[in-house]
Amino acid sequence: MRKIILIVCIIILLSSSLTFADENKVVSLGKDLTLKQMDEILDLFKAKEDIKVIYVTNDEEVKYLGKFIKKSVIGTKAISCAYVEKLRDNGIEVETYNISYITKEMYKNALITAGIKDAKIKVAAPFEVSGTAALTGIIKAFEDVSNTNISEEKKNIANKEIANTYNLSKKVGKKEASNLVRVIKEKVIDRDLKKEEDIKRVVIEISNDLDISLSEKEINNIVDLMEDISKLNLNIDEIKKQLKGVSDKLNELNEDNEEVKSILNKILDILRKLFAFLTDLFTNSD
Repeated sequence: MRKIILIVCIIILLSSSLTFADENKVVSLGKDLTLKQMDEILDLFKAKEDIKVIYVTNDEEVKYLGKFIKKSVIGTKAISCAYVEKLRDNGIEVETYNISYITKEMYKNALITAGIKDAKIKVAAPFEVSGTAALTGIIKAFEDVSNTNISEEKKNIANKEIANTYNLSKKVGKKEASNLVRVIKEKVIDRDLKKEEDIKRVVIEISNDLDISLSEKEINNIVDLMEDISKLNLNIDEIKKQLKGVSDKLNELNEDNEEVKSILNKILDILRKLFAFLTDLFTNSD
């Protein structure tokens, strides 16, 4: 009887550890998806049945993005979905599926502005969408999985950044717009610029360096965004850490390859001993 109780305890411990791992993952689904579409997205995210699911409405999307992008672009239905997994010292990783316009870099830049860090993020839709409204679901899922509250100010500024980058990209290109906003933001934060004229000087300087021609209106829009960002007291080192690419992570993994092997071997050794223990337990149960 004692042996049976011991086995049950071991099983409970193992299953609880697996359940704990899923507490680091949350999926946000567009409220207007059909049940079939929701199932398709969950399959795409490889989400287990017990993963936590939350929902995002079109009203929530319009609340944050409607000030900066036309309602016709946002649409009248919540379609975009997000998978957010909280990781340790991982930086931000973004994958997209059926997102036609907003790039991984655009999401990553805006999420860093919102204060999101160390997370694996997948953004998807059951059919092709622009992706402009997806930021709301990502932030909502991150708040849930990390048990934190992101301020309304940060949410608004992050959506403003997505909108500005989106509008700018229609003229200069997606990659160029994303890179321009990122570099300007890093300069403003690194130099701790607060005054409008100082920020405007940097915007003109960086756009010239990158050979990007901006109208006076576009310059003023970026300056206005950067003035808002400068009030968030973001840390330049933290920004660079979160922007660290997957390739850098793989290089670090290679450098620490021996340590990784050692850890894996220890885990395998524990499993072997557990299996041997259980085998011996059943063999001698008679």
